[in-house]
Order: sequence, then C-alpha cells, then structure tokens
Amino acid sequence: MTDTMNATSSPASVGGPELQDLVGQLMARAEADGVSLVGPGGLLAGLTKTVLESALEAEMTEHVGYEAYDPAGHHSGNSRNGTRSKTVLTEIGPVEIEVPRDRAATFEPVIVPKRKRRLGGVDAMVCSLSAKGLTHGEISSYLAEIYGAQVSKETVTRITDRVMEGMAAWQNRPLDRVYPVVFIDAIVVKIREGQVANRPIYIAIGVTVDGERDILGLWAGEGGEGAKYWAHVLTEIKNRGTLDVCIVVCDGLKGLPEAVTATWPAAIVQTCVVHLIRGSFRYASKRDWPALARDLKPIYTAATEAAALERLAEMAERWEAKYPAIIALWENAWAEFVPFLNFDKEIRTVIYTTDERIKRLAA
Repeated sequence: MTDTMNATSSPASVGGPELQDLVGQLMARAEADGVSLVGPGGLLAGLTKTVLESALEAEMTEHVGYEAYDPAGHHSGNSRNGTRSKTVLTEIGPVEIEVPRDRAATFEPVIVPKRKRRLGGVDAMVCSLSAKGLTHGEISSYLAEIYGAQVSKETVTRITDRVMEGMAAWQNRPLDRVYPVVFIDAIVVKIREGQVANRPIYIAIGVTVDGERDILGLWAGEGGEGAKYWAHVLTEIKNRGTLDVCIVVCDGLKGLPEAVTATWPAAIVQTCVVHLIRGSFRYASKRDWPALARDLKPIYTAATEAAALERLAEMAERWEAKYPAIIALWENAWAEFVPFLNFDKEIRTVIYTTDERIKRLAA
C-alpha cells in the first residue's frame, strides 16, 4: 500500500498522463461524493480493497488453473466456491475484503495469508512506535485514534515479543569461520529505560570472502565506549564461529588493539584514518584546520611507509612547536596506522575508515 500512497501523492514521478488523469478522476469523485481520503470508507481504503482483491483473484486463477466463469473449470477436480469476508488491518486502517475460496479448500493465498489479519505495515508501525519509547497501551490508543485500527495491548505485546525473539535468534546466529575485513565502531544513541539516556551501541560489520557485507551484531553497552566491553564483543564473535580475521579496522581507543590481538593473534589492526584526522583537529585551533588537512593528506596517501614517515617528519617541522599533541598522536598510532599502506589503492579505499559503513547502518 505504501507504493499506492506514494503514487497518489506524486503521480508524475511514477507514471504518465494516464495515471495523473486516473488519480484526478478518483479525487474528483471522492470530493463530489463527500468521501474522505483516509479513514474507514475513505478513498485509500477503497483502493487498497481493490488492489488486494485483484491480487487474491489472480492467485486463485493460478491455483485452480482457469479464470472466473470460464467453462474450463467444469469437472476440473477443483473449482471456485465463492468468497468469504475478512477484515485486515493496514497502515491506513481496517479494510474489509472478499477472499476467494475453492471447494477443495487447498487455496493458500500469499498476499493475505490465512488466519492473518494484519498486513506487514501494521507490524512495522508497532515496532517503530515501540522503538520510540511508547508503551503498549499508548501504541494501541495511537492506532485507534489516527487510523481507526483496533489493535489491543495484547496484540501489540505479541508483535514486539515476536520481533524480540527474531532479534535474539539473529544476534546468536553462527558466523563465517574467516572474515577478510571486520569494521568495529560505536555510535551513541538515546535509549529510553525509564528515562532517556545516552548509550553506546557497539557495531561489528564483516566483509565476507565473497566480498559481501555482513552485520555481525549490535550490542548496547553502558556509559561510554570502552576497550573492556569491546573485548567481550570480540570474544562473542569468536565463540559464534569466527576463528580468524585478516584485518580489523577500528578507532584509536586505548586498549582496543590489545583486545583484537588477544582474540585473533594473527589479525592486522588498522586504525581508522578519519578518526586520526579528527583527533588531530581536536588539538588545533579551527582556523588552522584547512592548513592541517593539507599537510596531513600526503601522510595517509603516501605510496609507502617510508614516504609516509618522511611526510610526518615534514609535518612535525611545521607544526610540532605549536601543536606537539598532534605529532604525538600520529607517532603513538603509527604501528596501527601504516598497515593499509602495504595495499593497493582499491583495498586502501575499503579499509580507510569505519565511519561510512557505520553511518549507512545507523541510517
């Protein structure tokens, strides 16, 4: 139904003049008849009913092998047997539809499965409202007030419980034995637990041997990001089957490289270059940021480690007197910074930073 709603609001984006004319005719008829756009009996409810019933009829035709009223259905071994009424909850409220039946009672519709009275959009809406901190009673009242959908607190509880069970199964699923690259980072989000508080969410994203991205897990920690909790996360990943990782890309958190090597001794620890650059800016006046950025770029784009070390020395000659902490930052992180310089440009681009991968996930 989301696609239908989008088409109604912006017909030019998904169709030509014919679609615009159709939408215009429907809107004009609804206005002339005093029919509202949303709510029970509204225009969108009518469109949803038509779409669902058409899809169900198509499924029945495929099931029995002939169109409605086609003589080919006579003595076919199974035939249509009228319809039965059913009310389903959708994102725009309750919609009453006619579901076709067959005499053998073997028809199993896909678009609106048997014994299911909520379409997927309602479940997604309940989960979204729950994630925003609404109680189950508040969610039930909201759906009744805005959409006219009667969803009890018990139903809301069943929906969220089912989602939590699925999340637990996903969080504990077996992982690949080896990942060429794993990105780890934490983002701070607001979580309601009685009251709203900032909590770090620890995220691990792996790149499989086939080059596909795999979210290994998300963990909610306490307080600020810490290497001790990361040690717990990495151990859990290993216990779920990941015996080795070639490269672990992370920020410069103190103690994190040690946690990585304690879990996978042969793993290369690569410090996120973007974190190093941002860390450098924290020690400098904002007016010096453009000049610092120009002087830092030759370091992390150098062809070899030796060339990068020369660029760092040039950087120190210019800035160490004014910002000694910046030079110390790069020198202390050097062992974890240089590994990616041994790779080709294409691989460097992949392991350059954790930020873009985590941002896409958070979005």
